[in-house]
Amino acid sequence: MTESRSPAAPPQAGWMRVDAGARDRIVVLNQVLFAGVALLAAVLAIALGWVDDLPTFILGLTVTLGTTGAAFVVPWNRLPHAAGLIVPVCDVIAIALLREATPGAALGILWAFPLIWIAWSYGWAGLIGGSLGTTALFWVQTAITPETDFVPATILLPVTITALGFIASLAARRASAQRMLLEKQSRYLQQAVDRARRQEDVVIDVLDALDFGVVRIAADGTQLLANEAHGRLQRARGRDGRMSAYAADGVTSIQADALPLSRARRGETFDNLIVWYGEPDDADRRAIAASARELTDPDGSAAGMVVVSRDVTSEELAIRAREDLVASVSHELRTPLTSIMGYLDLALDDETISPMARRSLEVAERNAGRLLELVADILTMSANARQGAAVSISPRPTDLAEVMTAAIEAATPRATERGITIDGSGVEDAVAYADAHRIRQVVDNLVSNAVKYNSDGGHVQVSAMSDGLHAWLTVSDDGPGISEHELPRLFERFFRSDSVRGSTTHGSGLGLAISRDIVRAHGGEITVQTMQGEGTTFIVRLPASDPRRDV
Repeated sequence: MTESRSPAAPPQAGWMRVDAGARDRIVVLNQVLFAGVALLAAVLAIALGWVDDLPTFILGLTVTLGTTGAAFVVPWNRLPHAAGLIVPVCDVIAIALLREATPGAALGILWAFPLIWIAWSYGWAGLIGGSLGTTALFWVQTAITPETDFVPATILLPVTITALGFIASLAARRASAQRMLLEKQSRYLQQAVDRARRQEDVVIDVLDALDFGVVRIAADGTQLLANEAHGRLQRARGRDGRMSAYAADGVTSIQADALPLSRARRGETFDNLIVWYGEPDDADRRAIAASARELTDPDGSAAGMVVVSRDVTSEELAIRAREDLVASVSHELRTPLTSIMGYLDLALDDETISPMARRSLEVAERNAGRLLELVADILTMSANARQGAAVSISPRPTDLAEVMTAAIEAATPRATERGITIDGSGVEDAVAYADAHRIRQVVDNLVSNAVKYNSDGGHVQVSAMSDGLHAWLTVSDDGPGISEHELPRLFERFFRSDSVRGSTTHGSGLGLAISRDIVRAHGGEITVQTMQGEGTTFIVRLPASDPRRDV
């Protein structure tokens, strides 16, 4: 709960506002200063023989000392503000008595002290009243003293004292205005601090209500904030948080400096980094997915990192169960399908079968072949489904022109059936450091897709080239293209575009995912450029030489 603060009261009648607790100190300090100067003047007057009326002189000193003692004893902070006038008025009287006892000492200048005090503490009213009082007292004393002549000091002394009081009054008003401004700014600052604290409390409450962990790390690597969910995830890793950690595949051990928080402290950013905590044979092991983002200050400088983590054990186990089931079923299907393909080939080799039977057997062989390719794709994807497992490749210098030409020849019969032309004039001599079998798999998939999803009578352009550092493969078609909202999911496993799901065009949704894994295993990348209604272009980048030799 924030402390309520009432606004400060306005200054009273232009007076300099002083806290009650500080009034005692001000009275004492002013009186001690005046008493010190008055005693010094009295000593000089006695030493120089200027004292003409000793009883009056002693009375003046007594009033001065008595007033000084009262300044120390009286609790001025408990009295009304106007009670403070008693001290300077007594000082004015004491100066008048000392001046009367020492007419040649010119002690009238001492009236500047109480007048400055009154003008400072009581504003314009104090200045006017104090100036009139001291001036009248000065002139009365001058008039009743026969031996005193009229000199310029008779006029200048009251004017000078009044001017000093005026300066003191202006300084007091300015100091009061500055103090009010500072107090106002202090209130605004306190209100801003209170709002910031309330907002911080709200943010902390919201973060604690989340079911995923949030950690804020400063630029120097220190942990600034962690919500309750992060603490629960820490406890899930063991009592000391040092349970054995493994990569996303669940079997590759991870060192402490490669854990998400350690990497975030070094300023690394990452997305959905999955870490398994616990031994591979431990039934209670947990999978944590973490993402790190860099924070910046308004001036653009680094402000640290924020790490978000969540428990994905159930999701990972479900994915693994599905992959194991798919792989098991696919493996069981491949053996009978291979047998079926073999017997169909034997049957088709028989020249005695009728044309109608041959056409039926060819349809069966074509569909069995497609089913066998689908099973092969599923098995390939299942083998690489455990994140972190790489595609097996055996790269060597490969003539991409031969690979592209063979792929074009394989796809030409199907393209001819639909009146689609495949143009390979853009295939140049290009060498890549790649696995020829795997790259042929990629090219076959891209060319097959360009034919399969193109319009009848369409056109497919295939090209290959090299710039010395990289080899480039391009497959373009003038088909319907891919919609913008489907583009981010194009390389996901089992993803099929809405435009082909209801058509007679079949596909498993695995070809592009497998192609991307193969290309990335070579150290390359596959990208797509498309616009709905204007066709699609796939670009494959491969290393032109062994990257390890170039290091």
